[in-house]
Amino acid sequence: MTGFVDPAREAMAAFRDLPADQPIAMINLLRFRETAAYPADHPDHATTRTGAEAYAAYGRAAAAPFARSGGSQVWLGRPELTLIGPTDEQWDLAFIARYETAERFLAMVRDPEYQLAVIHRQAAVADSRLIRCQPRVAGAGFGEG
Repeated sequence: MTGFVDPAREAMAAFRDLPADQPIAMINLLRFRETAAYPADHPDHATTRTGAEAYAAYGRAAAAPFARSGGSQVWLGRPELTLIGPTDEQWDLAFIARYETAERFLAMVRDPEYQLAVIHRQAAVADSRLIRCQPRVAGAGFGEG
């Protein structure tokens, strides 16, 4: 089974059609490969790095562009059990990243340093979900505040 690793062109076009000057939160769900799958011409191709180790390399390599974009990680966790939803969608890592604006997120994605870092993410990830959200003020109960 081939998972979702990179955004589809149509999804990126839809992303750009949404307001660019407002804060966004990005929900990330990640399932790692057992062994990282680097391209044959990449220096890490012959390593026995795990997907989790390759994702950690991505995190280190993308840290500076993420910081320059004004990004921050606001929540991080390891999913344990899906109570509602497909039980075959098992995730190794979940987190929420916040960006000052959608344009700042797009600037990070276009950053040459980030573009070099993303090869580690592609080698690491077997399947993922990346969900853009419009932040809202939390209320005392469930739903909109």
